[in-house]
Amino acid sequence: MAPAAGRGAGRWQRRLFAAGSGVLAAAAALAVAELFAGLVRPEARPVTAVGGAVIDRTPIAVKDWAIRTFGTADKLVLQIGILTLLALFAVAVGLLALRSLRAGAAGAALFGVFGAVTAAGRPGGSAPDAVPSLVGGVAAVVVIVLLVRTLRPGGPPAGSEGPEDAPAAAAATDRGVLSALDRRRFLRAASVAAAASAGSGLLGNRLLSTGDAEAEAARDSLTIPRPGDPAPALPPGADLEIDGLAPFTTPNKDFYRVDTALRVPRLDATAWRMRIFGRGVERELELSYRDLLDRELIERDITLTCVSNQVGGPYVGNARWIGVPLAPLLREAGVRPPSEGGPADQLVARSVEGMTLGSPVDTVMDGRDAMLAVGMNGEPLPFRNGFPVRMVVPGLYGYVSACKWLSELELTTFDDFDVYWVERDWAVRAPVKTMSRIDTPRGFATIPAGTVPVAGVAWAQHTGIDGVEVRVDGGEWREARLAPAPSDDTWRQWVWEWEAEPGSHRLEVRATDSSGETQTEERVGTVPDGATGWHSVVVTVD
Repeated sequence: MAPAAGRGAGRWQRRLFAAGSGVLAAAAALAVAELFAGLVRPEARPVTAVGGAVIDRTPIAVKDWAIRTFGTADKLVLQIGILTLLALFAVAVGLLALRSLRAGAAGAALFGVFGAVTAAGRPGGSAPDAVPSLVGGVAAVVVIVLLVRTLRPGGPPAGSEGPEDAPAAAAATDRGVLSALDRRRFLRAASVAAAASAGSGLLGNRLLSTGDAEAEAARDSLTIPRPGDPAPALPPGADLEIDGLAPFTTPNKDFYRVDTALRVPRLDATAWRMRIFGRGVERELELSYRDLLDRELIERDITLTCVSNQVGGPYVGNARWIGVPLAPLLREAGVRPPSEGGPADQLVARSVEGMTLGSPVDTVMDGRDAMLAVGMNGEPLPFRNGFPVRMVVPGLYGYVSACKWLSELELTTFDDFDVYWVERDWAVRAPVKTMSRIDTPRGFATIPAGTVPVAGVAWAQHTGIDGVEVRVDGGEWREARLAPAPSDDTWRQWVWEWEAEPGSHRLEVRATDSSGETQTEERVGTVPDGATGWHSVVVTVD
């Protein structure tokens, strides 16, 4: 090879190895942080903390787009994006270290400092949450320095491999060519760093998995007591059992999940505690999971809806919940609603992962079946749906009521405290809007001519659905047949028999609630307090 070509190839080879050094340093940081997060808590992982911060600062429109586009995989996509950006940053740090080892080390340290500040500063974060990222940053600095020193002229003494190799190595370095000796040193150091990182990561994962396994075993051993006030049997025909129609009771595995937690908390119910305190509380209460199970439990069928649900969207589900009535619990603490002269008008629910949701005190104490739920469809709450305890308040969107992984209830005022979503421009109060959805036939389906059941669900929790109408191609509205429902707090199934004729057709649906209010045709997005508009589908009839 010509000397110039050899120097050029050598420079590119060094750059390639330097970029790899940066990636190995980042991997070491994440692995060591994983180990220390196993000693602190899972939420202290750098990717989890940074991902949570990204969610906190993401504009509402982008969040809505992510939910619509990726559904429940939105968090996985976010984590992949964070790791991709980290890898690019790591490559840049490695190349920088080749030019200036001090600057490269500072770049590696910056990763740890950023993760530490983010972890400690998140809602629910504390100083110990910074430790994994800081230690991970130190590991990154050590790895980048050790690896890049083997690639830089004047790196490890040439004689360290044996006196006979020194002249050749020095000459190769001068020409810019990465010698066989340099490569051996680099690969040996890289192998040690990779092995140490893998060991740290595996050990950290084992620690975290052990905690998860213990929590899962504790949940599996639980038996929810038979509620003293059970739900009545579903009225005959509540589930129309039509192909393609959502079942009346949503199975736990299919129940929607929308939240900001990158990692589903897995809490040990035996160690769980919840505190009730704040303005107007005469007797602060601290309750264990067993304390709740020992109380009078109620069982109710209740439909929950996410405010991020677009017209016709999937983020609504109905379940049979078991829990402790919330209003009597608050009265036990001495709480009076504002309508009775109480000083607090907002009940702030806090999750173990830092989320805050605010519900009107008058609403949760007005006689509706607001509860601290411990069971869902006959079993303890699934982890992803809030185990061990969550709030359920019929008639309110989840972002102002349905706090999962509950840890605290604070009585305060709307003037004194803005909860998480209100700080991000969502409405303070958010009663569920009347809505209906066509489940079958699906949009853009091709169906045979003849009698076709057009079916779906409609909901107006705590108000009730009084009627559903369907029309074809903008024609006359036709009344659908409503299935019975056990209460106004659940959705209702509906069906209309359509004599379908060949061609392309547009089906629309609208519902009227029990107050006589018919849902509006006006299409409005989810921000700030829920979407409106008629759901429609276009189908082709053969």
